[in-house]
Amino acid sequence: MNNVGQRFEDTATLQARTAHRGTKARLLTALSHVAEPLVLFPLGALLILAFIWTTTVHLIAVESDNARSVAIASTRELMGTYEAQVVRALREIDQTLRFVQYAVETKGDRLVLSELQERSLLPPNLLFIVTLIDESGSVIASTGQRPPLNVKEQPYFVALRDQKAAARHDVWIDRPRRDPQTGEWTLTFGRRLSTHDGGFGGIVTVAVDAAYFASGYDPSRLGRQGVLAVLGADGVFRVRRTGDAVEVGNAVDFAAVVAPSTGNDDATVSLVVNPWDGVRRFTAARELYDFPVAVIVGLSANEQLGAASTDRRLYIQRAAIGTALVIALTGILSRLSWQLLQSRRREDAAKIANDARVEYLAYHDGLSGLPNRGLFSKLLTRGIRLAHRHQRRLAVLFLDLDRFKQINDTLGHEAGDQLLQEVARRLQSCLRDSDTVARLGGDEFVVLLPELESGEYAAVVAQKILAALEQPFLLLGQELRVTASIGICTYPEDGKDELTLTQHADVAMYQAKAEGKNNFQFYSKKLNANSLERLTLETSLRQALGRWEFQLLYQARRQSANGRITGVEALLRWQHPILGTLAPNQFIAVAEETGLIMPIGKWVLKTACLQNVAWQKQGLLEVPMAVNLTLRQFSDEHLLSDLTRILCETGMQPHLLELEVSESMLFHDIAKTLHVMTGLKALGVKIAVDDFGTCYSSLFKLRQFPLDTIKIRRSVAGSFTEAPAADSTPGKQAFADAIFAVGRSLSETVAALGVETKDQADQLQAQGCDEVQGFFFDNPLPAEQVTQLLRSQGEGRLTLHPGSAMVSLG
Repeated sequence: MNNVGQRFEDTATLQARTAHRGTKARLLTALSHVAEPLVLFPLGALLILAFIWTTTVHLIAVESDNARSVAIASTRELMGTYEAQVVRALREIDQTLRFVQYAVETKGDRLVLSELQERSLLPPNLLFIVTLIDESGSVIASTGQRPPLNVKEQPYFVALRDQKAAARHDVWIDRPRRDPQTGEWTLTFGRRLSTHDGGFGGIVTVAVDAAYFASGYDPSRLGRQGVLAVLGADGVFRVRRTGDAVEVGNAVDFAAVVAPSTGNDDATVSLVVNPWDGVRRFTAARELYDFPVAVIVGLSANEQLGAASTDRRLYIQRAAIGTALVIALTGILSRLSWQLLQSRRREDAAKIANDARVEYLAYHDGLSGLPNRGLFSKLLTRGIRLAHRHQRRLAVLFLDLDRFKQINDTLGHEAGDQLLQEVARRLQSCLRDSDTVARLGGDEFVVLLPELESGEYAAVVAQKILAALEQPFLLLGQELRVTASIGICTYPEDGKDELTLTQHADVAMYQAKAEGKNNFQFYSKKLNANSLERLTLETSLRQALGRWEFQLLYQARRQSANGRITGVEALLRWQHPILGTLAPNQFIAVAEETGLIMPIGKWVLKTACLQNVAWQKQGLLEVPMAVNLTLRQFSDEHLLSDLTRILCETGMQPHLLELEVSESMLFHDIAKTLHVMTGLKALGVKIAVDDFGTCYSSLFKLRQFPLDTIKIRRSVAGSFTEAPAADSTPGKQAFADAIFAVGRSLSETVAALGVETKDQADQLQAQGCDEVQGFFFDNPLPAEQVTQLLRSQGEGRLTLHPGSAMVSLG
């Protein structure tokens, strides 16, 4: 795009911008009216009034709930106290009845009552009157004023005489009866007396003033309308007290008053209208376990909630006063606000006048003057709509400068900014007036090619851009050259929306960088699949260590002469939840690039050391543990300190740890390699070179390094085949001989990797190879199976087949 301003001058664009500005102006006008004090003050007043009355209603509800909670808690507490008092009195009465019953039935003396009274074994007769009555209803003895001489017509006598066998061990509680002499209401408790042959032998009774069971009424806690009551299972009140009034004998529906027991220690409290006097109370009622009565406690709702009602009136009065003040203040402020109206409108007009400038700055890059990411997104979306409507194609080119960061860091940000400005000018010169180039940020540019006739034009444009950028740049008096990598995708083949097209062009750009930079690549589904596969693998790899998905297998290394195990190598496996078991070559490269190899490598080292220490604690033979290091691990400045810490934490003996590095890693930075190896040798750790024979290294350079073991690469072991291959030549054998000779001159031990056949094993032994490792001897095994191999070797049960290197358990 040569001139962005010219592109906006077409009629359709001007009309769209005019309509947009008109809509925006109307919206701002409407918002300004809403924001006027004349509107805000009444709205604010309404919000304040809503807050005042909402708070008032909430406080009233809270006070009412608190009062209810306190009343319920007080009712439960009084219920527990009253229930305990009644139960204690009833048990004392029942104990007296049992005692007298036992004395009469045991001694057979009906005059025992006077003896018990003389020995003070009966309760005081001021409260309890104990009476003995024979089988005919005649009174034999009494601790108080003698009752009528014969009570055979009394209900309690009849009930106890006719009591069923199953209930003869229960105490009888008679209905309250008025004493004809004192006029007081009395409750009679009785038990049946049995003869030696189990027949009816009379009864023993205890008479108690009914008011005794309500004597604990405390007006300070129960108020004037509270209630304490004992209700019989027959629905007749034995006693009921409200204030100073004591009533007995009234009947109610027992089931309606006393709810069935739920087994909960806390009594259920209900706010109900009591049927006996019509007073609304917080009422708790519970049937006693050992006696056919229930206790009832009630607190008057009017008395308990009276304070809350007073607070309610106070809160409403204060809210009304606050409402009046808010209305008055709102009227004053509204009167003053109109004076500011004209000045506010002038300020709004000035703000609208600046919107055009703000819009330009919002959609253009301040450094290059090109459209920015936001404007390009809008233009691309608009271009897609037009292409869809007119059945056209378009292309998106994603461009990234190569080595821009190096230029920026070397020459400074000023030179980097000049380079970006010059790149923007050269890009514009390569495009048609209808094309668009935008800067997304940093050194990333994107080009829109609408009305595309064929994909060849996109390639032509990309080639023109590469040619234009290859011309030298003059920055701060210095001449330098810059290249770029370009990714191309087309609509509708590679995507049908703005986000997809941009992403696919980005994927193609990275492919161009992977192909050596300074080129362009078209997007393909294969590129996207590779990109998504790598992204998925990287995401899973970041979570694998925390999910314990890694596993170590161990492969034995054996002496070629006798097959004895001389060491084990720790081999990493990833138990991927979807892809299954992954070998290191499937994910180590990604771990290296992302830096995840560092925590993974530390885990491998620590786990392998712990396993070796575990074998030693089991009394197994001490064998070295080999662990591979990647280039990033070997180059880590904290390698020696981390290794020291791991050895200390695990208790691993340093001479039993063997670190394996590849031959190519030795020459990455020779000075640093020597420093690290010197530190490893100081710790006592052994060093092995893996895949020896790959790099054809200088023997003189190799002699600089303190190596303990040389591991010959697999292809060398593969040179020894059971049957000569078509391409097998004496040169291969000579090369293998040379590799072994060099290995023996550099280290104490030469080991061969990748031994897969018997013929290879035999020839390696004949070659003088010290140790061998491969699938012919052992597969990588879990720690448990390696433990069995080590134990068998320690017990002498390893045998070597004659004429071969194959080892088996004897």
